[in-house]
Amino acid sequence: MKILVINCGSSSLKFQLIDSDTESVLGKGLCERIGIDGSVINFTPAGRDKIVKEIPMPDHNKAIELVIEALTDPDTGVVGSLAEIGAVGHRIVHGGEAFTKSVIINDDVIKAIEEVSDLAPLHNPANLIGVRACQKAMPGVPMVAVFDTAFHQTMPEEAYLYGLPYRFYEKYKVRRYGFHGTSHAYVSKRAAEIAGKPYESLKTIVCHLGNGASISAVKNGKCIDTSMGLTPLEGLIMGTRSGDIDPAVLEFLAGKEKQDFKGIMNVLNKQSGVFGLSGDLSSDFRDLEAGLHDGNPGAVRAVEAFCYRVLKYIGAYAAAMDGVDIICFTAGVGENSPMVREKIVSRLGYLGITLDPAANDVHGKEQIISTPDSKVCVMVVPTNEELAIARDTAALVK
Repeated sequence: MKILVINCGSSSLKFQLIDSDTESVLGKGLCERIGIDGSVINFTPAGRDKIVKEIPMPDHNKAIELVIEALTDPDTGVVGSLAEIGAVGHRIVHGGEAFTKSVIINDDVIKAIEEVSDLAPLHNPANLIGVRACQKAMPGVPMVAVFDTAFHQTMPEEAYLYGLPYRFYEKYKVRRYGFHGTSHAYVSKRAAEIAGKPYESLKTIVCHLGNGASISAVKNGKCIDTSMGLTPLEGLIMGTRSGDIDPAVLEFLAGKEKQDFKGIMNVLNKQSGVFGLSGDLSSDFRDLEAGLHDGNPGAVRAVEAFCYRVLKYIGAYAAAMDGVDIICFTAGVGENSPMVREKIVSRLGYLGITLDPAANDVHGKEQIISTPDSKVCVMVVPTNEELAIARDTAALVK
């Protein structure tokens, strides 16, 4: 079965067409600047060069139309007709407590997603725009919702509740939800395969380190804790997000900077993290690593703080699971920065971990980077959220 995977943002739309039988990517692309002047679609058929077209995209309906045209183009497309696409898998950021697994989309599912959209006001409405655009363009084709939050719904109450009056949970469902769930699920399962051990027998810590970053503790095949919270702002220091912070800082800064709450939240989400710590040098770790090697104080400050926060969460989750068998690094930074991995792993000697420097010199591919005698297996496992979405979609519609 050929499955179209859609990841829809407010002004962008990422897509991949995956053959679920072979798990090969037939084609992939991105629509950018939807509803904005200068709209562009790029499409890369498997084994061929990227095709880039600047073409007006006033809305997501037009974007989906262009995606279908790209996939079915007689010269550069990858399917003969739309009839070859058996299902569409949609990334949905927030499922609240309503969804603990992927589901086939119907009117009730759409309504439930709308009801939790106040928990992800920038993401869920955009995700639903993509769903509706696909429904319009491909009537009768099964659609599946795959939720970022679903994998973390196995967390126990002690892990997901905040130290707030319980009525706020009862009235508004204020709690830790966690994100990057599709990635954490895929990587933790793949790590068990690489280790050659049953998934349900392992204690695994997954470090999804990118511009957005999160860590999860996966015990016996279930997530028991994760670093992101009600929103993706909590947890690790990230590209431009602050991560964990004393809530009183908001009131303090609002008074000092003469800003309202919205303004301060903009600072925490878009001006903080390694970008802010580096003195606005960059949120890109490639730039920060270059600055670190040049002795730039801001780059040093940002990288050290980032690595320290990751280190603290690993320690916390090893304690929460009463030990750890596997630690995985994934996502842009986790997969491609030997320096970041070395800075973190070199301080985990108390867990009996020994890093293999030669094995750690790896970028974007699977590799065990700890020594054979290391008591904890440390590995790099590239994430593949699109494949995970395709797998869930295929399982539901077959």
